[in-house]
Amino acid sequence: MTSRRGFLAGVGALVTAPSLSWAAVGNPIALSGARLPDGSDVLAGIDSTGAMTFKVPLPARAHAGAAHPDYAEAVVIARRPGTFAKVLDCASGRVIQDLQTPQGHHFYGHAAFSTDGAYLFTTENHMASGEGRIGVWDRSLGYRRIDNFASGGIGPHEILRLPSGDLAVANGGIRTHPDTGREKLNLETMRPNLAILSSGGSVRTVAERPLAEHQNSLRHIAVAPDGTIVCGFQWQGDPFDAPPLLSLYDASSGLRTVSLDDDLHRGLNAYIGSVCAIGPDSFAASSPRGGRVITFDATGRVTAHHRALDVCGLMPSSGGDLLASDGNGRVHAVTKTDLHAVAHHAAAFDNHMIAVSPSSPV
Repeated sequence: MTSRRGFLAGVGALVTAPSLSWAAVGNPIALSGARLPDGSDVLAGIDSTGAMTFKVPLPARAHAGAAHPDYAEAVVIARRPGTFAKVLDCASGRVIQDLQTPQGHHFYGHAAFSTDGAYLFTTENHMASGEGRIGVWDRSLGYRRIDNFASGGIGPHEILRLPSGDLAVANGGIRTHPDTGREKLNLETMRPNLAILSSGGSVRTVAERPLAEHQNSLRHIAVAPDGTIVCGFQWQGDPFDAPPLLSLYDASSGLRTVSLDDDLHRGLNAYIGSVCAIGPDSFAASSPRGGRVITFDATGRVTAHHRALDVCGLMPSSGGDLLASDGNGRVHAVTKTDLHAVAHHAAAFDNHMIAVSPSSPV
């Protein structure tokens, strides 16, 4: 008999009743959580010009989530450590489903769909053991939770679907618990890693930075069309001792350091907020604490860097350019030569722009 995981890895599930496509909500290229001036929270669609294409109310501040590859449907995850997620119809604003972690688990802020959109994968913590877990939810069954498997480390944060259909997980190494909020419980023993998993939960490989950098928490990742993964770290030790905060990963070379000059490195304030693959050989990273956006190529050479207050969300746009959002409601266009605001909204964007990539890998 075929196992559930073998079925998951090889065969698409039945789909739910047809929904409207992303074209029905203005063809956004990204989604982002935002707080409005009245204190309410929304999920907003952002198009290639920086304009908002829709706003859907949220019950509380969200962190990130995932956009369905075909339908105008998004999963929004609570700020970590949280225990709820909402599946939203972005055309009507209707909550399709409320997702709750099983007792003893909490979410870690990010999620990803399978290539065909049939399954949702969520990063989670098993509180008793501190082990990272990946929750599996079946869309055809109304997002029923059908399984979970090990993330390959502690504190899984961002999860991405790779062009191969495998999953990449940024295991940040930091253990948390809802009873203590965002307090970091294991800084002396943490050991972050990048784990590559099959969609059925088998570990393909685990990559780590040197042991001396064990407090360099891997939080955010992005993938290029060729499968190269860019990794952004947040140093938990003395900011003046921060090691390199960016790496590139591929299966043949493992984790490769992106080296910055001393001034630029110090200007990041030991914190990378988001990373992005702009094209086949170009990448970007943001530091809201340092107010900077950096672009670099596949060799790790910095090609440009710009300043913008509280900038964090990143998303590739048309023509090889980049959009960046900030906590003051601005959406910036980032080119090889400059960064300039193309839209200004009465909203405070959260740290991430969620990719909307219809019928294609993230």
